[in-house]
Amino acid sequence: MLGSNQYGKAEIRIVRVDRRPGGDELTDLNVSVALRGDLAASHLTGDNSNVLPTDTQKNTVYAFARQHGIDSIESFAQRLAEHFVASQESIREARVSIEQYLWRKVDGNHTFERTAETRTATVHHGPHGTQTVSGVRDLVLLKTTDSEFHGFVKDRYTTLPETADRILATSVNATWRHDGADPGAAKRALVEAFADTHSLALQQTLYGMGSRVLERCPEVVEVKLSLPNKHHFLVDLTPFGLDNPNEVYYAADRPYGLIEGVVRRDGVEVPEEVVWSF
Repeated sequence: MLGSNQYGKAEIRIVRVDRRPGGDELTDLNVSVALRGDLAASHLTGDNSNVLPTDTQKNTVYAFARQHGIDSIESFAQRLAEHFVASQESIREARVSIEQYLWRKVDGNHTFERTAETRTATVHHGPHGTQTVSGVRDLVLLKTTDSEFHGFVKDRYTTLPETADRILATSVNATWRHDGADPGAAKRALVEAFADTHSLALQQTLYGMGSRVLERCPEVVEVKLSLPNKHHFLVDLTPFGLDNPNEVYYAADRPYGLIEGVVRRDGVEVPEEVVWSF
């Protein structure tokens, strides 16, 4: 029998330029649409009478960008999701996911430099209402001190020495479920908590970052964090007759520790729409 299924247009690349007297504004997006509903006939018999072509979905994204503009990726995603459900009798649920590549204006007019991090937003719209999840990906943070790691389990395979002073670095991948939260405020809370937490473990830092978002952003009900530990190891310079007082490090890209967790307000349940995915 046919189980859960969905279809849509993935990774629709769109760049919108807003021409303004004080200088152009650039919005650079990667939009993915997924639809669910009465679609069994297409799978079972090839009957496409309930199928809105994915090419039409792509064209809708471009048309909406022109007709309505893109004030925020959350509102743009919600507008699209509501449209697909309202305009198609066979569609009961829509999920629109957006990646926003950020550009910094260089000359105050029309030259831009792309930054490393990516903003994200996913909107689920269906019979149970609308759920919005915003986030940030590849937000690289590093602190040169105020980080320790000791007191851990040791067995016959343990070679890692304890340390009371180390570099702590990560590439933050975070999402937060909310109802109208300011994504800028959530990101600032993440960065500030990373900076001012004297860390005894990256796990402790993760909880501090998620808690800070909940404290600063009352509209946020849940924060999910994935923090790869971007290890920096002290280089042994004794073969060259040199000491190394925490100054020269080797930056290892793999393997790496991966710390992941959820910080959620008490009593908050996870709606089905948030976990709808393959």
